[in-house]
Amino acid sequence: MTQQEKVCVIIAAKNAQETIGRAVRSALAEPEVAEVVVVDDGSDDRTMAAAGEADDGSGRLDIIRFRVNRGPSAARNHAIAISRAPLISILDADDFFFPGRFSQLLACKDWDFVADNIAFMATPDLGQQPARFAPRPRGLDLKAFILGNISRRGAPRGELGFLKPVMRRAFLDAHGLRYREDMRLGEDYELYVRALVKGARYTVIESCGYGAVVRANSLSGQHRTKDLEALHKAERAILAAGDVPAEAVGVMRRHCRQIGDRYALRHFLDSRRERGAGAALAYAFGNPTAMPAIAGGILRDKVDAARRRSHRQTPAPQDGGLRYLLPATSTARD
Repeated sequence: MTQQEKVCVIIAAKNAQETIGRAVRSALAEPEVAEVVVVDDGSDDRTMAAAGEADDGSGRLDIIRFRVNRGPSAARNHAIAISRAPLISILDADDFFFPGRFSQLLACKDWDFVADNIAFMATPDLGQQPARFAPRPRGLDLKAFILGNISRRGAPRGELGFLKPVMRRAFLDAHGLRYREDMRLGEDYELYVRALVKGARYTVIESCGYGAVVRANSLSGQHRTKDLEALHKAERAILAAGDVPAEAVGVMRRHCRQIGDRYALRHFLDSRRERGAGAALAYAFGNPTAMPAIAGGILRDKVDAARRRSHRQTPAPQDGGLRYLLPATSTARD
């Protein structure tokens, strides 16, 4: 293995004492990993101690603590600044790598970003291995990436922003790319969009090496109205800069409108909850372009609630409780 194949794994953690050890151990188990940088982002539990207890004594683990919570973007940017490995991999504190993840990813050639499939699970089980998918590498351009983040009624949720690519430090540095620290929702998506605008070669494989634990109280499931507003503003700023390739402008505007509609609905509901129906209606009538989004959002919420009350069966998860981000066909197991 050459020095250019060495990976730095970055883990931003906030009150993750129950899961951080599993994340750290899974990263240290990968032979391609030269550094694991944990940033305890203002936790008030034993996150820092639990991370230290997972150390394997190899000298690859570095633990930093922010006394005040600064958000995942700031934590990741700090870890990038103090690390040196040429390849950067983000791991959420709830999640873990399946064995052999990086050997599959680094077998790909000619990329600036390379990502694999993700297995979503409700109960983490390190002994459970994902289905074996052939890699089938393919390029992901800006238009396809944005389309993969647009939600459609009756179709699976757009989730390509959840991808956790390995990123070349040299590309990030050459284009001055870092996470926007004013964002706590969609910061990954926004960074990937800016990279693709700059011409990043983004490769995706169907093989699965990342295990994502789905929890109702995860940070990604607790976004606030102002987080949606920040994402909306960031995407509008990218469009306003005028660098988006012509073939991707339409789909990016579509995604931006979708985020704007979600923000308008949340703003309306916040106004009604905090200041009453009069304030909510004043906001709606003062923003007539938001009226369809508000009315449609309220109707969808009622329909979804009715469906939940009807206790309709949901499709069984794939592969013994795992659901995969990318569609793929299993190969024969050994």
